[in-house]
This record gives sequence, C-alpha cells and structure tokens, in this order.
Amino acid sequence: MAEPSVPILMYHAVAADPNDATRTLSVAPEAFAEQMALVGDLGLTPLGTAELAARWRDGRPLPARPVLITFDDGYEGVHRYALPVLAEHGFAATLFVSTGWLRGAYDTGGGLDRMLDWDQVRELAGAGVEIGGHSHSHPQLDQLGEDSLRDELTRCRDIVADELGAPPVSFAYPYGYSSRRVRQAVRAHGFAQALAVGNGLARRRQGPYALQRVTVRRNTGIEEFGRLVEARAIARAFAGDRALTKGYAMVRRARRIRRKAGRSSV
Repeated sequence: MAEPSVPILMYHAVAADPNDATRTLSVAPEAFAEQMALVGDLGLTPLGTAELAARWRDGRPLPARPVLITFDDGYEGVHRYALPVLAEHGFAATLFVSTGWLRGAYDTGGGLDRMLDWDQVRELAGAGVEIGGHSHSHPQLDQLGEDSLRDELTRCRDIVADELGAPPVSFAYPYGYSSRRVRQAVRAHGFAQALAVGNGLARRRQGPYALQRVTVRRNTGIEEFGRLVEARAIARAFAGDRALTKGYAMVRRARRIRRKAGRSSV
C-alpha cells in the first residue's frame, strides 16, 4: 500500500490591496473563500498541524482526504478575511507567528504589511486556530550562530506562551530553510513538529521536523488549486520553483563557506 501523502497549504497574507512586499504571496479574500468552498465541495478534511503529526507519531489512521491549511508570519487579513471563512466551514487551520512582527509590546517593526495584534491572535486561538511559532524576527535560521538561533526560538516560544497561556507545539521555518542543527534546536525548544516548504506533499517518512508544504499565491487559479489539494501534478506546478531553489541553495552554501573561512582566519 502506498504511503499516505497530505497536501499542506502554505498561505501568507489574505488581502484585498496588498503592498508590493507581500503581493506575490498574498491571496485575495474572494479567492480564499472560493478555495475553501472547493475544499468543502471535494470532501476534504482539514487538520491542525499538531493533530497530523500526532496521528503519524502514534500510528493512528488519518481521516478521509486530509489537508492542512496554514498561514505564515501573522498578517492582519488572516483575522479579518480568513477567520470568518474558516468558521463558516468549520475548518481547522494553523497560524505560525513571527512574534517580533506582530503589533504590540514585542514589535520590532519588521512586519512587511499590516500585522495582527495579540488580541486578534487570541481570538484566532479561541476560534480553534492552532498558533505555532515562526521565530521572533523571521531570519534565515540556518545562517545564524548558536546564540542568535537560541534567542530567536526562545523568544518566540516564550512570548506565545505568555500571551496565550501555553507554549506553541508546532513550528514553521522562516523561508522554509533549516538544517540538522536548526531542527535539533527546534526540537530542544519543545516544538514537537515543524514545517518546511519544498512544494511537495507531506509524508510520514519526511520526519516530524521536515514536513513539506505547497505554496498558494495570488496567481494560483482555482483549477490549479484543485490540482494541489487533490495531489495532482504537484511536481509540474512547482518545477520552476525547484530550479530557483536549487540555484539559491548553491549561493547560500557559498556564503556559509566564506563566512566560516573568514572566522577561521581571524
């Protein structure tokens, strides 16, 4: 029997009029509503990130036609536009917050557009949306030294715990970047599972700290969205993304080598 695979949808902003920084990875409110209606029409079963990972960890069967709906960063439109649609359908979802980007006492000013405030995050949590961690200031975690990496994870975990009354158990890597060192640190900070990007289907064999997701963009039409949630032609849909990812990975690897060489020569 083939190993079950699960489409994990990665959203960012849901916005009627996004700015230039978030436009490509934003989704129009009308498009999001249409996409969620299709999820319902197809008989898919949305799960939270923690529930999927727990089922795979415990060996429990998955529900019929599972799918995950996830949001990164913490844009205000998740509360304004996405929450009413999710509530209408009774869908589970996960929001991964960069705590230093949210409006309030911890705001570093790094948010790319209008961000959620903590009252809105609490409303989302109260409505059943799982709140996960997405670092504090949204850096490329695999490029950080040990102290900075520890600080990003500790601040994110502790701020969410202080604001919501419980620490987050799921994590999403900013930009999707991780490494064995980063994954070990995420686990050591109490996160039980973590999501990457990869633009592929999630499978149990990926391990709980490297589950892949598929990106939903502003130009994702409803036909393409249907193929994503039905796990059809995923590789073809993201062929260009993979080529760019491989090229950028080589650039990032060269940068790491140069940094290490610079440190060793000091």
